[in-house]
Amino acid sequence: QVQLVESGGGLVQPGGSLTLSCVVSGFIQDYAVIGWFRQAPGKEEREGIACFSKYDGTTYYAESGERRLAVSGDVARNTFYLQINNLKPEDTATYHCAAAVGVRTVQPRCVSLTYPYDSWGRGTQVTVSS
Repeated sequence: QVQLVESGGGLVQPGGSLTLSCVVSGFIQDYAVIGWFRQAPGKEEREGIACFSKYDGTTYYAESGERRLAVSGDVARNTFYLQINNLKPEDTATYHCAAAVGVRTVQPRCVSLTYPYDSWGRGTQVTVSS
């Protein structure tokens, strides 16, 4: 069974940066897409924000305008990262990673909650406040 554990969250001032980690353990193939989602306080649903392909390193970002996100991965260690720059109070949320095992490359629908993710992490809290 695949397990995911996020870390790296905390309290950050507006304008700062943060890098979240997602460690994946258990059986995971060479092909997998790692999705990053967040759930803001008071929001019922998680919002998909970015995806990364373990197979070919392709990425997809749901954001438009200023690029503040960057996803990457250390494939050998099954550790994946989400960097968030120029943090804003509206970035306050619990951030989750998810794994779609057996999927080779990223597709735009990877930020959808209906994407066939097999496993989810419990999340790490990010609070942006002065």
